[in-house]
Amino acid sequence: MANMAQAIRMALHYAETNYQLKDVFGQDVGAPLGGVFTATQGLKTTWNSTLDERGIIGMAMGIAMTGDRCVAEIQFADYIFNTIDLLKIAGNTLWCTNGQYNLPMTVMTPVGAGIRGSVYHSHSFDAWASRLAGWKVVMPSNPLDAYGMLLSCIQDPNPCLFLKPKALMRVRGEELIPGEPADEKELKNKIDAPIGDRSQWKAEWPDVQEYLVPFGKGRVTRTGQQITVVSYGRHLLFCNEVADQLAHEGYSVEVIDLRSIYPYDWAMIKASVEKTGRVLFVNEDTEVTNFGEHLAYRATTELFYHLMAAPRVLAGKNVPGIGLHPALEDNSVPQKHEIEQLIRQICAEAP
Repeated sequence: MANMAQAIRMALHYAETNYQLKDVFGQDVGAPLGGVFTATQGLKTTWNSTLDERGIIGMAMGIAMTGDRCVAEIQFADYIFNTIDLLKIAGNTLWCTNGQYNLPMTVMTPVGAGIRGSVYHSHSFDAWASRLAGWKVVMPSNPLDAYGMLLSCIQDPNPCLFLKPKALMRVRGEELIPGEPADEKELKNKIDAPIGDRSQWKAEWPDVQEYLVPFGKGRVTRTGQQITVVSYGRHLLFCNEVADQLAHEGYSVEVIDLRSIYPYDWAMIKASVEKTGRVLFVNEDTEVTNFGEHLAYRATTELFYHLMAAPRVLAGKNVPGIGLHPALEDNSVPQKHEIEQLIRQICAEAP
């Protein structure tokens, strides 16, 4: 099974072959490195930009305004904040031009903690991204979804933000990408660049096929009757593990992988909460003005008479950054024991 970095690489290859993707660029995106997580190795259309985040977003907007598709990478989400005004302008373009200008641009950036990256390599961006009107925003939790979501982003005629959880980049999936070799070693030998001299190396791409994950469509990863847990990205895996563990004690936990942060699958959340009567939203962005707060607000106002307990949000601490020491990182973002504790607490509440 491919890991997420390989899945992203194969999606980009498919897009440059079938979607007329002409430019994949950013800091160290081209040869010889192929991206800080090697997600752009072996591609035909990659090139290295200067270390200038505003320049990267500006170039993407310019390329997209000519009608060409492009994928721009910001090496870490921690460095995207100085581009907010440009992202806002990109999101406004279709609306402000009365539909005359599309911007077929995708921005991808690694997000979140989990790699001991300290203060400048551990930020989340999903709450900020959810406020960028005019953008579609996705965050996968597995390689197959990463492949399908990235193709959906590249194919879309307007700006898309592909948030890749850096802690999952080397995690292998449980489902094959269509056309992917079943043998992990075969895939590695075909598309992973060798260590050392890469000047003569060329990827041997498998015959991967089109696979699209629709925007705004979540996925139920665990079915249950007692409580709904909604998450995405790295923490979706935490929630699945906790649900499996609590099942041995008789708890019935339904887990939803939101996948799309905007547009999001409110119909799926609504149907689940109407069934369970309880809901917990989990992500690692900071707790103040968190995206989960918006979802909790909707759950409270629209599903009030279905609720058996108050909706809860479990998110990262409202601190300026993530500390380097493992104890500092673990105390800054939600951990599995905190998810478990809160599920137990919510399930114990009576209306």
